[in-house]
Amino acid sequence: MAFTTKIKEYRAKHSLSQEDLAIAVGVRRETIGKLENGKYNPSLKLAFDIAKVFNVSVEELFNFE
Repeated sequence: MAFTTKIKEYRAKHSLSQEDLAIAVGVRRETIGKLENGKYNPSLKLAFDIAKVFNVSVEELFNFE
């Protein structure tokens, strides 16, 4: 399953680094980088946790194809 994400855009809007977001959702910074580059499919829990940080829906943040 391929997906695109708006994580990088939302991080910029909220002035968060990859490290900041990683700490907030309990993963390594590398995981956030891989998510942003489409090299890692998030678990459902991780997708919801990231969406919660930005106060948006999972559908707003991720486009699964």
